[in-house]
Amino acid sequence: MNCVRSVFLLSCLWLSSSAGDSSNPLLVELPIGQLRGRDNGNYYSFESIPYAEPPTGDLRFEAPEPYKRQWTDTFDATQPPVLCLQWDQFTPGDNKLVGDEDCLTVSIYKPKNSSRSSFPVVAHIHGGAFMFGGAAQNGHENVMREGRFILVKISYRLGPLGFASTGDTDLPGNYGLKDQRLALQWIKKNIHHFGGESENIVLIGHSAGGASVHLQLLQEDFGQLARSAISFSGNALDPWVVLQGSRGRALELGRILGCGQLDDSVLLKSCLKSKPASEVVTAVRNFLIFSYVPFAPFGPVVEPDYDGAFLTQAPEDVIKSGKFGQVPWAVTYVTEDGGYNAALLLEESYPGGPTLIEQLNDRWFDWAPYLLFYRDTKRTILEMDDYSRKLRQEYLGDRRFNVENYWDLQQMFTDVLFKNSTQDSLELHRKYGKSPSYAFVYDNPADRGIAQVLTQRRDVNFGTVHGDDYFLIFENVVRDPQLRPDEERISKNFIKMLADFATSEMGFLTFGDCTFKDNVGSEDFVLLSITRDGCENKQFKQFP
Repeated sequence: MNCVRSVFLLSCLWLSSSAGDSSNPLLVELPIGQLRGRDNGNYYSFESIPYAEPPTGDLRFEAPEPYKRQWTDTFDATQPPVLCLQWDQFTPGDNKLVGDEDCLTVSIYKPKNSSRSSFPVVAHIHGGAFMFGGAAQNGHENVMREGRFILVKISYRLGPLGFASTGDTDLPGNYGLKDQRLALQWIKKNIHHFGGESENIVLIGHSAGGASVHLQLLQEDFGQLARSAISFSGNALDPWVVLQGSRGRALELGRILGCGQLDDSVLLKSCLKSKPASEVVTAVRNFLIFSYVPFAPFGPVVEPDYDGAFLTQAPEDVIKSGKFGQVPWAVTYVTEDGGYNAALLLEESYPGGPTLIEQLNDRWFDWAPYLLFYRDTKRTILEMDDYSRKLRQEYLGDRRFNVENYWDLQQMFTDVLFKNSTQDSLELHRKYGKSPSYAFVYDNPADRGIAQVLTQRRDVNFGTVHGDDYFLIFENVVRDPQLRPDEERISKNFIKMLADFATSEMGFLTFGDCTFKDNVGSEDFVLLSITRDGCENKQFKQFP
């Protein structure tokens, strides 16, 4: 009798425990098993959830395979996402190798908000020139404090592991972009388990993340994965995004790693798979002319047309075909975006030596094609030199490169690397798009931004530089963590803008008291100008 009573009591305790677990917000049931997250005070986090099989061994340099393992134990989702293996520009010292090859995860952050049972979703692709960066480097405290949406951060392969390509079907490249797409499919399928609204997803990214967003949108079925998208300071037409000359770099990568003078993609791929991942990524330093130039030696490419290809036409041609995701899209830039790249030239060439900008006077024709990404787009050396000469004359005239003329050089970088192609992409979308296309320009300098961090100089007026807007939403070590009152207001407006864009059935986009104007079918460009004083729609024949 006592035994029966004991069994009964144990059964009751088990049922009570099970009922408690089912109501535990930190435990989430997925089709492959249960995971446990973390309580962070005002939000829950579920981090480092694998969406793909580890891209190691035979799966290196292959399209990602969906994660198919079943969890028998509760998966620990309390560990922050690791960096994908990379040669990181912002790691000090000569050895810039950081990260892990096994890194294909999503991390989910859910606000505590008793007024609602479900949330719209913001899927986030980090930037870093397709070479470095990571999900964990973009903070989420500002976003979670507002409590308006679930945030999902995507990790994807970078550098040669993510983008090495021989231009054929044996080593086609774009593995990082294929990772992103698989992650989006995972989010669409699984986010409801976390309280996310799978029909209300907006995809956003900054810099290479913004270009990635645009490239994802160029997939014809993108509308099945997200309701809308925003590309901050990066789009598919930027000259550093879709690269030419990838085969030569892939073959050179093999030569550097001891594969010999191979010209066979199958043999090259086999050899690269046999090398330690750390050696493959460390080889990046051999492609840098000086400092971290060019900042994107490996990146997206146009692939041959085969089953499983991600991009088989130049982005311009995809847009002109009209066969892309017809969802509301916004593209942006800041007034001095090029400060991120130009600021590198204020470094000393060696301790106590001339600055790189002064050396540029003698090295302009050598360095400019790498700095501004036209090395592989010109047919002859003469054509390349003519373009270099034209650029220098347009922005500097007969003046020499020096610190006093830095602002003009920075404007050149802004125009060539960011602004001109933002206008070009918007022009194509307003001609060939069917869904709204929006744009804004941001002009409100941070007290300390990425240019000051790179140069350690406070005596140069850099203006509003790359990331001064985006890092108001997602905190980053390259800008001041303490926001000014005007920045706090702008941050809140940006966060509300994202939440509203994710749920707008009509595709409307608003910022504060301003409603964006659609550029599709518009005779002039319509940009929302955002400054510390407010916002205003302005019309332009050409971007300011």
